[in-house]
Amino acid sequence: MAPFYASIPLHALSGSRCVTAPRPTRTNNAMTAMPHMFTRRILLCVTGLSPQIVTETLYALAVTQTPAFLPTEIHLITTLEGVERARLTLLSEEPGWFRRLCADYQLDAAHIHFSVDTLHCIRDAAGQPLPDIRTQEDNTAVADTITTLVRDFTADPNCAVHASIAGGRKTMGFYLGYALSLFGRPQDRLSHVLVSSPFETHPQFFYTSPEPRVIFANSPDQRPLDTHTAQVTLADIPFVRLRDGLQENLLAPGASFGAVVAQAQRNLAAPSLILDTATCQIRCGETELTLRRVDFAFYAWLARRAQSGQTGVCRNDMDAKDSAAFLVEYAALHNEMDQDIDRVRKALANGMDPEYFDNRQAVIRKVLVRALGNAGAQPYLIHNDKKRPKSRYALKLKPEQIHFEALKAALDDKLVDPDMHRFPA
Repeated sequence: MAPFYASIPLHALSGSRCVTAPRPTRTNNAMTAMPHMFTRRILLCVTGLSPQIVTETLYALAVTQTPAFLPTEIHLITTLEGVERARLTLLSEEPGWFRRLCADYQLDAAHIHFSVDTLHCIRDAAGQPLPDIRTQEDNTAVADTITTLVRDFTADPNCAVHASIAGGRKTMGFYLGYALSLFGRPQDRLSHVLVSSPFETHPQFFYTSPEPRVIFANSPDQRPLDTHTAQVTLADIPFVRLRDGLQENLLAPGASFGAVVAQAQRNLAAPSLILDTATCQIRCGETELTLRRVDFAFYAWLARRAQSGQTGVCRNDMDAKDSAAFLVEYAALHNEMDQDIDRVRKALANGMDPEYFDNRQAVIRKVLVRALGNAGAQPYLIHNDKKRPKSRYALKLKPEQIHFEALKAALDDKLVDPDMHRFPA
């Protein structure tokens, strides 16, 4: 029979119990350099058969580091065996190494939420807790578990996450680092804890003690060692933050690790825009979306100008020929019986005014950012040259990056649910 903690929900995330700390009024550039100032501070670790990395990392963060990062929550991602070891060594009354560390260094354990419900056991596709990570399916479960937790934690703007890759199997550390690269914000950190020999991997060493404490070296040496002399060092790991390049759907619960990586990879590819006039669809890189006819016509009008090397248009002083070119683009999407084209012609009888231009641009921007993320959308947005009072608006794509042709199915559509990046006409 599985122990009680095997039934802990995968996504059971308890509310934080925050220590007293200055409350940031907003998350700005000044705050990003001070993760210790956030009201919710999470230490997130992957662990395996050595739960010591939790207390070693906590010691380095809260005792030796300046300024100290005292977490308000500690979360572990591990296997069934890892949950058992963490429960018995860290959370028990005896030896209770988490409680002992807090007592030795006057850390307020009552304000650090660390209990069985923050031990997240990885589960397989059937929902059963994994005793170990052996197969490709197990690795997929690890990746998706880590992705879910990191995405949930980083969705809170008042939270700073410190992720440690020191424990568990190498793939677990890799996935945690990758997930933080995908979802991490400026206030989030990634690290590995280093322990001096012969204390490294010693089953009786959990942190540098404030007073002399004797343990015996592993066989065959078995010489006495003083844990007071151990050196514990936190190695900060810089990482590239790709969050701004993710589409909104991938920042919401549900998307798998593979889907998030696929979208990030798309955004790293060289920009390429294909417009299909038969369907009012566009493909930005490998991401397809559908625009309403009026918005497609507006975007296609500016795309043709960029493709032919023309300058941008001035929304404050629209040339009659420019408005006419837009109407030609729009009329080509209709048949003679459509009434919409007559309505638009009447609206633009005196030329395209700034309000009409701004409305079309705003709608297109919203659709592109939703589909591609802030960073991924940048090459495809309508930009202005900021030369006031007569700024000109244009696509910044090169002529050779713009094509008008029928769209074929994307090769890797299977990696992302099409409903996540297509929009109704």
